[in-house]
Amino acid sequence: MMEATVVKNAGSHFLLSALPEWAPFPAVLRGKVRLEKSGATNPVAVGDRVRYATDCDTPDELHPAVITEVLARSNYIIRRSTNLSRQSHVIAANLDRALLVVTLYFPEIKLPFLDRLLVTCEVYGVKAVIALNKMDLYRELAPEQVQEFCRIYRSAGYQVIECSALTGEGMDELRSLCSSGTTLISGESGVGKSSVIKALDPSLSPKTGSISEAHLQGKHTTSLYEMYPLNGGGFIIDTPGLRGFGLVDLEKEEIAKYFPEMLRVADNCRFIPCTHTHEPGCAVKEAVDAGLISPERYNSYLGMLEEDKKFR
Repeated sequence: MMEATVVKNAGSHFLLSALPEWAPFPAVLRGKVRLEKSGATNPVAVGDRVRYATDCDTPDELHPAVITEVLARSNYIIRRSTNLSRQSHVIAANLDRALLVVTLYFPEIKLPFLDRLLVTCEVYGVKAVIALNKMDLYRELAPEQVQEFCRIYRSAGYQVIECSALTGEGMDELRSLCSSGTTLISGESGVGKSSVIKALDPSLSPKTGSISEAHLQGKHTTSLYEMYPLNGGGFIIDTPGLRGFGLVDLEKEEIAKYFPEMLRVADNCRFIPCTHTHEPGCAVKEAVDAGLISPERYNSYLGMLEEDKKFR
């Protein structure tokens, strides 16, 4: 048996490479592995390290390798597949970081969506960095909104990189960030994720799309999960633009633990455990009132508590 990393997931067919060597070859999945991982819609994700068997020196489309085992993951990003569905979908595995690309407008940011992504990163041990794209528009149109967004998430403990795929602002910092290990690049449709990837490494050609004028939302341009090597070192994983993100395997009593700014003060609550909703002497609510925790982040937390009820 030999080992390699999944670098492309096309549903029933995969590409593997023995990283850090970049020499992808085709593979298929043995049925037994598919059944064993039946809890998720995809038993194998990009970034997974797998064992495989082959009956030829160089697997090809006619003689693909056969994935026989998925090795233990160091971490992963997972979401609920569809609204009110109990199935889950693993987006990517064995990550050094997740770069979450967002925009304030065009399309308009949905903070609860971003916060669910951040909570998931916290739950599964993935370092999250926020890339605020399209700064070429916001410097003049919305400087105060930029300042407020950065204040909210930097005070929560997250690195926020202001960037523009169009002008190149912030790209050196992003390139340095991604130059080692494996970086998942994710975000809502239309935020310019593929354009950021192209700006990071012009030799790459991910699809780019336009904004739907009817809804000012992005059109899906990426349909596959795929890893790319960067010229400057490191690997990135490109994902389809997301339109929804449901939490998986997280009890409502645990959600507050994955808001870093809440965790810092929660031990001072009068009652333990505390839901931070109605209890007297709640240190989290006091921190919100004092401006130490943003109302936007707190409202996202309350929304997650409500969302949790839907799935029970």
